[in-house]
Amino acid sequence: MYEYLSGKLAEITPSFAVIDCGGVGYMVEITVNTYTQIKDRDNVKLYVHYVVREDAHLLFGFYEIAEREMFRMLISISGVGVNTARVMLSTLTVDELKEAVATKNVKKVQSVKGIGAKGAQRIILEMQDKIGKVSDNAISSMFETNQNLEEALAALVMLGFQKAAADKVLQAVNKKQPGLSVEELIKEGLKAL
Repeated sequence: MYEYLSGKLAEITPSFAVIDCGGVGYMVEITVNTYTQIKDRDNVKLYVHYVVREDAHLLFGFYEIAEREMFRMLISISGVGVNTARVMLSTLTVDELKEAVATKNVKKVQSVKGIGAKGAQRIILEMQDKIGKVSDNAISSMFETNQNLEEALAALVMLGFQKAAADKVLQAVNKKQPGLSVEELIKEGLKAL
């Protein structure tokens, strides 16, 4: 529903930030890694994940899109909730977590507060299935490509094109020519639309 929030950093702690977006303050739960990246800034842009529960509506914010994608992968694992995923991404960086999964380093994953040996093994096993045998560079470029596609789609929609049609065209362009920049995707999308 929400892709990102961009605005003035009104308040920040290691566990949450309040972002003033046009006079409305959004409380966004963050990781320690995101806190380190934004603590000294006046204006920030956080990629968000919106969670609706029976008792609360929560926003989780991430400085990098790769961290948000890793968060989403983690919460898709049985037994890993939003709080556990946030603690994991506060303890380990995205790269450290990918390396731990790739090398099956149970002790590294187990170093996260609240995760035991069996939980760490299950997380590694399920993450390997989700990440697959792809190299770190390919994973990073996959996140970058997704971001480029999202930005190009937003631009085409702003230009007045139907979202579904623009998305279909951009997916086809990306399939034929993977790794295009946002500008190149927009140009190719305009040609096809």
